[in-house]
Amino acid sequence: MMSHRSQTVVGSIRIVLLLGIVASAALNPHQPVWAADPAAKVFRAGAVAIDVTPVKLPVIINGNMLPIVTSEISDRLHARALVLDDGKNQVAIVIVDNCMIPRDLLDKAKNLASEATGIPTNRMLIASTHAHSTPAVHGCLGVEVDIEYTEYLPGKIAEAISTAHKRLAPARIGFGVGRDEKNVGCRRWLMRPGTAPNNPFSGKQNDLAQMHPGFDNPKALRPTGPTDPEVPVVAVQTLDGKPVATLTNYSMHYVGAKPISADYFPVVCNKLETLLKADKGYVGLHSNGTSGDQWLMDYTLPARRMYTLDGVATDVAQAAFEAYQKITFHDWAPLVMEERLLEVGVRMPTADEVRAARVIVDGLALKPPRTGNEIYARETILLSEMPPTRELKLQAIRIGEFGITAIPNEVFAISGVTIKRRSPLKSTFTIELANGCEGYIPPLEQHALGGYETWRARTSCLEEAAEVKIVSTVLDLLNAVTAARADEKTVPSNKSAK
Repeated sequence: MMSHRSQTVVGSIRIVLLLGIVASAALNPHQPVWAADPAAKVFRAGAVAIDVTPVKLPVIINGNMLPIVTSEISDRLHARALVLDDGKNQVAIVIVDNCMIPRDLLDKAKNLASEATGIPTNRMLIASTHAHSTPAVHGCLGVEVDIEYTEYLPGKIAEAISTAHKRLAPARIGFGVGRDEKNVGCRRWLMRPGTAPNNPFSGKQNDLAQMHPGFDNPKALRPTGPTDPEVPVVAVQTLDGKPVATLTNYSMHYVGAKPISADYFPVVCNKLETLLKADKGYVGLHSNGTSGDQWLMDYTLPARRMYTLDGVATDVAQAAFEAYQKITFHDWAPLVMEERLLEVGVRMPTADEVRAARVIVDGLALKPPRTGNEIYARETILLSEMPPTRELKLQAIRIGEFGITAIPNEVFAISGVTIKRRSPLKSTFTIELANGCEGYIPPLEQHALGGYETWRARTSCLEEAAEVKIVSTVLDLLNAVTAARADEKTVPSNKSAK
């Protein structure tokens, strides 16, 4: 048996070691806790919302066939960052109020943030909400880039990651899944032959699919895909149960708002904050799921239903809150993230298609395109001048038994449902338009139907097999993060949720 004197000496040594760990962390905040003491399992989190509303007006707005230029600010835009740290790994997740952000801009933001925090760039997930009422940082269809805002945004995103990192503090984490059946429907429908719109510069003929067919349309046969009504929730609390942050997700395109606006995404966060009775400092992040063929209107109904942005946000926040109330929180959970680059082909136009397109574009005499034919003719020429392949950045994150995948595309609901069903983890969801914006990825059977989401442009240009390759790769990544540190289990909390 150890003597009283020996116990005192050992206790003193432990105190000295603990003080050394604390001092080391203070001197080097980039150093994970486990780098000092492998036995100390401490989960930490930090979150912040940084205002990214343009300071120079007017700006060009993205999300439409033709540009909108405005100086009006309906509501503020933010980059909402959540940094997690399990003692071995640190991960940053950022949701930005923007329609779509190209990879080179996000890579610049990641490099700046990595220099400030020490978090590797391949441990950062940055995604757009896909609000169609925000400044254009990516040129598509008839809309050009707003250059000044494009130069302004990377530093603000990096600031969000850096500030969230500085706020890292001991926390507990939990996961839940709610449902909102009311505000999601398939916007893409199979039409009677010969009735769907066609596009001579789409690379398609005799289209059978149409976006937004309207109600009680005798030409509309059925939706071309399922919906995904789930509302996943990642919740972070202080050790005494006060909400720190939530990351929610819903597969619905957007509601629609007068620019400049973040649409319904921050309203979900604000309403959830109220439901949780959260203190000042709480940060909500609401991400877009697999909504490439989804909208809030169900065309199987006989007539258009009435809705408001506030009402949709209320429903989604309530679904998240109901899931939150059932969450079992953990004092610690393993945090694993993997990233992989995937090269896919581009559907390049033929020489004949380029010649036909050039006749129309040359006729514009440097004026911007105004019609659908003019827009897609210009897209045809632009694509012909781009490389025939595209590199995609794909990611998977595991937090305990919960998984998140990140895809830089507008993803159909069936793809998201497939990933959820085949994931090795207990629950999984996908954040789309993450780490880039590489256009729609219709599954092979959807390409055969044609329709807007398949029309060849910078917004939809990847090879028809791209969806198969992307889904397969993210499933491989999910298997990899599941296998890594598989022997390390979550540590349940003995405190109840508040």
